[in-house]
Amino acid sequence: MGEQVLTLAEIVQAKARTAPNVQIVRDLERTLTYAEWNERANRLANALIQQGLTQGDRVAVLAYNCLEWAEIYIATAKAGLVAVPINFRLAAREIQFILEDAGVKAVIAQHELAHHIDSIKDSLQITAPALVHFGAPHAPAGWVGYECMIAAADSALPAQTSDPDAPWALMYTSGTTGNPKGAIRNQRGMSMIALVTAVELSIQSQDDALLVMPMCHANSLNFFCSYLYSNAKVTIYSRKSFDAAHVLSVMSELGITFTSLVPTQYILFLELPEQVKAQFQLDSIKHMMISSAPARAETKRAVMAMFPNTGLFELYGSSEAGWVTMLHPHEQFSNLGSVGRECVGSAPIRLLDADGQDVPDGQPGELFSRTPYAFSGYWNQPEKTAKAFRGDYCSVGDIAYRDEAGFIRLVDRKENMIISGGENIYPTEVEKVLASFPAVQDAAVVGMPDQKWGESVHAVVVLRPGQSGEAAEIMAWCREHLAGYKCPRSISFLTEDQLPRTATGKVRHRALRAQLFAD
Repeated sequence: MGEQVLTLAEIVQAKARTAPNVQIVRDLERTLTYAEWNERANRLANALIQQGLTQGDRVAVLAYNCLEWAEIYIATAKAGLVAVPINFRLAAREIQFILEDAGVKAVIAQHELAHHIDSIKDSLQITAPALVHFGAPHAPAGWVGYECMIAAADSALPAQTSDPDAPWALMYTSGTTGNPKGAIRNQRGMSMIALVTAVELSIQSQDDALLVMPMCHANSLNFFCSYLYSNAKVTIYSRKSFDAAHVLSVMSELGITFTSLVPTQYILFLELPEQVKAQFQLDSIKHMMISSAPARAETKRAVMAMFPNTGLFELYGSSEAGWVTMLHPHEQFSNLGSVGRECVGSAPIRLLDADGQDVPDGQPGELFSRTPYAFSGYWNQPEKTAKAFRGDYCSVGDIAYRDEAGFIRLVDRKENMIISGGENIYPTEVEKVLASFPAVQDAAVVGMPDQKWGESVHAVVVLRPGQSGEAAEIMAWCREHLAGYKCPRSISFLTEDQLPRTATGKVRHRALRAQLFAD
């Protein structure tokens, strides 16, 4: 239909005809032209169809960042299949939940991670899926080799068609408040988020986006689609873990113009010795994004000093809603603590009280957004889908308020709220005060069961390397900056690696509470 925007799969097909030899997507080991990418995606799509998969069947993907993600996402789109990206940090039991919940018909796994599937495949409560293996010269017993499948399959566009409004990906949420839910994303929605991102970031075809965050996460998938939709190059950072000095060397050597990172990763850049940072030429980097967690003002200033030619953006969004707000470089220090204003093409955010009524500016309410690319619902969970929507507006349970300048300021997640003696306490507010204590590197706050008050505020603190701090002086600091009922009544000291986090660096408050108060 002429009035419809092209999907990314259609863009790849078209560019294979009009710009076949342009190198467009790569990881740190190999590069694909449009023609090569299109052919390999066609072959993989046809191979999956030959395995018996039909339109709407789910294909799980378990892999570190690598170029195969680009092939798999486009192959599933071409064949009308649904990609189910799985976080490689999950344990086998957690992987099994997703495979069963999605009812997958095939699993594509990288060699280093295939043992997770082997350990659970005999206990799956679904029909045994086809198993596809890559990353080693030979596939293990019971698996089909990825490259063998591609080599043997037809290179033509699959005859099995895809509907751009049908599910294309199930993005399982990080599960900060329970079992993960599969957020349904379709190809048309991803085209729309690509167009909006191109406007917000002024993407040009000469750009090269370095995707460091996991390709199984919505952040990287969204930027993957956005830059490629604008005919800009994408580089997938194909290391198993984040190496700050190596990332800088990649940026310098490849002329990267954009990347999106969480605050912790920016801090790791800043902590590198000056003689190491001085080795790299970073002038090519035009735009950098802070996402998934708030960053301190001093961190932002230090990042902007380290990357003087770079515009620093910040966004708020979710797997369900996509991008909701964007804070632009010129707004950073005049609106500290804000996540920006609505992205272009979006309706005004609604902030609702418990009765579903709009709250006045300055007062917290549950954030509902209306974007042109919101998810289609939760996989097989109609009740939770209905709860997430009010008409065309959707919510993931975040609490926020709109300030006098119209900027959105997040307060906390509704599920993380602590109720102590009838008072509502938002952990984020307390965490910000804790983080401002000079010796504190990171902090998280949870509700501790309390016989008298129902819950009391318990703080978990990570101290800066080489710094010391006593619980009593940290609590005294809080009393100077917070109302008494919001102050921590107790403090635990943990190391950074003891804080349970999602793939994007957010503290999993529910898991932390269980870890602290298991009894």
